[in-house]
Amino acid sequence: MPGTAAEILDTDVRKQLTQNKLSTDSWVEIIKEAHLLGIPTSSTIMYGHIDGPEHWANHLVKLRNIQKDTNGFTELVPLSFVYKDSPLYLNSKGTVRKGPNTREVNKMHAVSRLLLSGWIDNIQVSWTKIGLERASELLNYGVNDLGGTLMNESISRSAGSDFGQEITSFELVKLIRSRGKIPIQRTTLYQPLFDFSQKDPKETAPLVDRTSQKTIDFINQL
Repeated sequence: MPGTAAEILDTDVRKQLTQNKLSTDSWVEIIKEAHLLGIPTSSTIMYGHIDGPEHWANHLVKLRNIQKDTNGFTELVPLSFVYKDSPLYLNSKGTVRKGPNTREVNKMHAVSRLLLSGWIDNIQVSWTKIGLERASELLNYGVNDLGGTLMNESISRSAGSDFGQEITSFELVKLIRSRGKIPIQRTTLYQPLFDFSQKDPKETAPLVDRTSQKTIDFINQL
């Protein structure tokens, strides 16, 4: 089950950020109940808006404490705030940030790896929010999962992301190798399916038209 809508699990921030969504306590209750019923979930944090490092730290500690109780999280997916077309930013009159900076993105993934070590083993980067090049750099900052091909991704694009919506399996393997890592296909529960260290997946064309020149240029450099 997706562990989305977590945003920031801080009561003060959440009152401003997600007035029409679940409270922190309700999110935790639902996630714990799912875990206790034997339903694993992912976990997320959406950062870089009206929050700060103390909120991020409290959020990650709360996830770690849940994991200690239930062992139900499969991964953490840090989600950089995309501001361009976000109502939160457009209606804020300058009170909402334009997302996290490069240093903050690096630290979010690296600190998550350290703080959650031994509890949540998988840190996934959301390449549709920060781009393939930055996502691949984060493979050296504690990230061990590039997510997926993500055809017809709409959430990031609707908020103003211009990194496109699809990458093929063949391209993912090339990208991972370019960073000196071993590409492995996995299941949702992080069970290995196929090791692509010595073999390529079938090369196929994207299923949707590519509109992001940034993504096209980066892929052509691989």
